[in-house]
Amino acid sequence: MTRQEVNELLSPILVELQEKKKEKGLTFEKIAEAIDRSELYTAAIFYGQAKPEEKDLEALSSVLNIPKDKLVAELGPSFFPLRGGLSSSPPTDPTLYRLHEAMTVYSMPIKEIINEKFGDGIMSAIDFRGAVERVEDPAGARVKITFDGKFLPFRRW
Repeated sequence: MTRQEVNELLSPILVELQEKKKEKGLTFEKIAEAIDRSELYTAAIFYGQAKPEEKDLEALSSVLNIPKDKLVAELGPSFFPLRGGLSSSPPTDPTLYRLHEAMTVYSMPIKEIINEKFGDGIMSAIDFRGAVERVEDPAGARVKITFDGKFLPFRRW
């Protein structure tokens, strides 16, 4: 999926967030610092995958020079994310495809290890934190992705 195709799936305000980010030469890390959120959560806001609070919109307004009233009207109390749906399955973008491949190959082993260590249950994607880090290595830079979700046991009734 091309950037243009992704932009066609995003609402105009989300496209504007992306454009202002690029125009100002900002990274998600810098924006996250300015709005006091994690880098991954901040990026999720820009793709309509997370619901910003009013304080986030106020900070984004300041950082990106977008009127706060406009952000509140589009992303405020009446906005609810439509999570997922920004990529085909399997995805065609090489980075997304490799993430999909890694989860396809390792999801069952990860599930089994979760069950062995915690019992019968799941990792929450709602009570969740994640991070992407660059790790220097003599053989070449490595990508470290952390998924940190609350364990939720299945209830018996």
